[in-house]
Amino acid sequence: MTKWYRENAPITAEKLADELMRLKRGSVTRRHFLGVTGLGLATAVLARAPGLFNATAFAEDLGTQMSLATWPNYHDPATFEAFKAATGVAVEVNVFGSNEEMLAKLQAGGTGWDLFVPTNYTISTYAKLGLIDELDLSKLPNYDASTENARFTNEGVIDGKTYAVPKNWGTTGIAVNSAKIKKPVTSWKEFFEVAMAEADGRAMVHDYQLTTIGNALVSLGYSFNSVKPDELAKAEELLIKVKPHLYAINSDYQPSMRATDAWMTMCWTNDGAQLNRDMPEIQFVLGKDGGEIWSDFYAIPKSAANKAAGYALLNYLMTPENAVKEHIANGAPTTDSRVLKLLPADVTSNKIVYPDEAALTPLEFGAAVTLTDPGRAELMARFKSA
Repeated sequence: MTKWYRENAPITAEKLADELMRLKRGSVTRRHFLGVTGLGLATAVLARAPGLFNATAFAEDLGTQMSLATWPNYHDPATFEAFKAATGVAVEVNVFGSNEEMLAKLQAGGTGWDLFVPTNYTISTYAKLGLIDELDLSKLPNYDASTENARFTNEGVIDGKTYAVPKNWGTTGIAVNSAKIKKPVTSWKEFFEVAMAEADGRAMVHDYQLTTIGNALVSLGYSFNSVKPDELAKAEELLIKVKPHLYAINSDYQPSMRATDAWMTMCWTNDGAQLNRDMPEIQFVLGKDGGEIWSDFYAIPKSAANKAAGYALLNYLMTPENAVKEHIANGAPTTDSRVLKLLPADVTSNKIVYPDEAALTPLEFGAAVTLTDPGRAELMARFKSA
């Protein structure tokens, strides 16, 4: 190899990334960066490797830290390590157990979040209250609306404006340790019955009114989303009756299930897949009498302090090659056909993650009215304080 070729050979994307990070961290001068990469050449390499970097994502200073508000057990920590290696930005993860808690924090202002993960039924409320930004899709070149499954993604668009883009979808079912509980649990009616019998002192419900009240309503033959006072009164009667028999009211139930302190819990798809993967005796069941089907999104709070980093992380997560690692790790089904094609067969054939259509038919998406309904809020407060 001649000296001329060594000095003039095209820089690789990996080398450019390394030099760019050195520049951002102040370990090399701008002159060194330009001398090693060449400004025009750097631009050409970026254009050839949009999956690694893109001009839009790096058009603004990203800072060194950003904050993400999300749900328990919902991300692969390696994703954030890789993002930090690529951008120099550390991701602080804040975990919440309910959309009501997220809404209250946003309404109080000053959350410090640069990106967060709201559920489908909440987005219209956030937009109406002016708590989230309309997304600038030019800053998300890795997002492709045409590859998304509209069944799970429509609620991110309001009056033709995109306020949120999909993370994944899932269901709310029942996780049962079959080594501890022998009676089959196939419905929410049976869930509450077993909680007061064979699972006495070992059952958990969410610290989240939508699912805890919703599943109590379903067990009584009502809609998951009911706000009718007489139906809520009967759901409250059931919840107050079952409360002395519960192990805990907590949306982060994996630790208790893994330790076998709890034997049965209300459970989201991704947790059900993770628990069953590591402890096959923990089975995940959808209620044959109904329950919830949901989709989660990414949105940027209007109060975000580091929106540039929020967009950069969101664009990174929208890249199929990055998203597929998240889905394999967290166990939730994807809304993106590009990602679906990359998933291994043992994931796409897993009935916890991708249940048959017949199992989904009785389920309901959460309704926007439930988020701010005072009857539900007051019921949940009375239940927790009883």
